[in-house]
Amino acid sequence: MVSAALRDFAWVQSSTQSRWGYKRAAAAVRQLERPLPDVLDAGILPRIHGIGPASTRIILEVLEHGFSPTVEHAIAASGQQHEIARRRALRTGFLSRAEVVRIIAIDVPSMVNVEDYRGDCQMHSVWSDGLETIAQMAEGAMARGWNRIAMTDHSKGLAIAGGMSIETMRRQHDEINALNHTFEGRFRVLKGVEANIFTDGTLDLKGEELAGVEMLLAAPHSKLRLLDDQTDRMLAAVRTPGVHVLAHPRGRMSDSRPGITADWDRVFEEAAARGVAIEIDGDPARQDLDYQLADRAREGGCLFALDSDAHDTQAFIYTDTAIAHARLAGIPASRVINCWDLPRLLGWLDDHRG
Repeated sequence: MVSAALRDFAWVQSSTQSRWGYKRAAAAVRQLERPLPDVLDAGILPRIHGIGPASTRIILEVLEHGFSPTVEHAIAASGQQHEIARRRALRTGFLSRAEVVRIIAIDVPSMVNVEDYRGDCQMHSVWSDGLETIAQMAEGAMARGWNRIAMTDHSKGLAIAGGMSIETMRRQHDEINALNHTFEGRFRVLKGVEANIFTDGTLDLKGEELAGVEMLLAAPHSKLRLLDDQTDRMLAAVRTPGVHVLAHPRGRMSDSRPGITADWDRVFEEAAARGVAIEIDGDPARQDLDYQLADRAREGGCLFALDSDAHDTQAFIYTDTAIAHARLAGIPASRVINCWDLPRLLGWLDDHRG
């Protein structure tokens, strides 16, 4: 609620500097490990990086009233009530860092937990739009106690994100093979790729282009603001031979776009029948699927991948967000491919390779 008020206030600012200042404050609130009421000391907010006096005033108003009079007055004066209402509707089903911390700390043996987690299945390196090398990502994963990762840089159809050509992907595979040789069985980097789902449901990679790929993610990156039904697009992607994971299925983004509209129960039914895992992407701006849709996927019999979508090792913490959504959806570790031992995961990948 506090972060949302700060984002609303940012939107109605006329100054770019003020807009970014309130956005930074909203991000700082979302990243707090403890709920704001617990952070207060005798009603005073301690100094928090990214939060200045003007943002503090709004925070304290929300904590006292449940809303900020300052923000509401600014929205009314701006004449942008409709746009603010639209943006508020795009924030449903998102968890703050404090909520994530609380949820993953609850002891419920029947649900997936952090201790079950053995490795992330979606991340990006300098080979596409990531910030670190594969070796750095692997070292960061080992520091977290994982025994494998899937390196899933973007494929050729997403040039805006530095998508790899086929030749580039082959060179990346050579680098991964060399890295795995140095790990001597202690750790495994899987050769993955995040393929782009075109509007007709086909992928930008097919046939021999997928040679050497061990894990194939299919993800939508276009037509994510349309309200038209795109069930056929998503069904076609799930039915594509060799697809292992339907990644960030809706393609939603907080404050920005609603993502794909589809008959998700039909998509989940098809995915379950074909053994395609449904991803819960833990990037704070995505959280896709959220726990409500994930619960329906669980009821439909789906497998799941709980991933960070990291572009550097610091973002591995986003796996906590994915795990929190899975716990709210009642998903057990047995249905999560990140929690399987490596031989079981490799067997499943082989069985579902096109």
